[in-house]
Amino acid sequence: MRVFVSHSHKDQRIAEELSSRLSAAGVKVWLAEKELLPGDNWPLEVGKALQRSDAMVVLLSPDSVESRDVRREIAYALSSRRFEGRVVPVVVRPTEGIPWFLRTFRVIHPRGAPRQSVKRMAEEIVESLIGSAKKERVVESILGEPKAADL
Repeated sequence: MRVFVSHSHKDQRIAEELSSRLSAAGVKVWLAEKELLPGDNWPLEVGKALQRSDAMVVLLSPDSVESRDVRREIAYALSSRRFEGRVVPVVVRPTEGIPWFLRTFRVIHPRGAPRQSVKRMAEEIVESLIGSAKKERVVESILGEPKAADL
């Protein structure tokens, strides 16, 4: 599973730490700061990364909920069937302005000391993504592959 991490540039440090923990757990993570170079066409490359991703982790903070780029990335994920059930909002700093549509998802909140908190958030993200992948496999096994006659 390829996971796109959407975040404000002001949350880069925690995005990198969380991405590192997710990668260590076997998740393929796409993080702009790790993948893009100065001079790259960032909007184009972000779009390509979204097209290749299967899930999105949205880091929520006062800065990210105001970010036009983060909102665009969320809009893309919510409009794509591939991301259905695979958008994971994660509160990284207390924020009041979480969009209503993200509050309808299971939102992961920090708990404990900062280092332990990031570890727990990573564990919860993995659990959430594994749960959505298992559910999808069960649905596919029940429905089966569509036959040419069904199309």
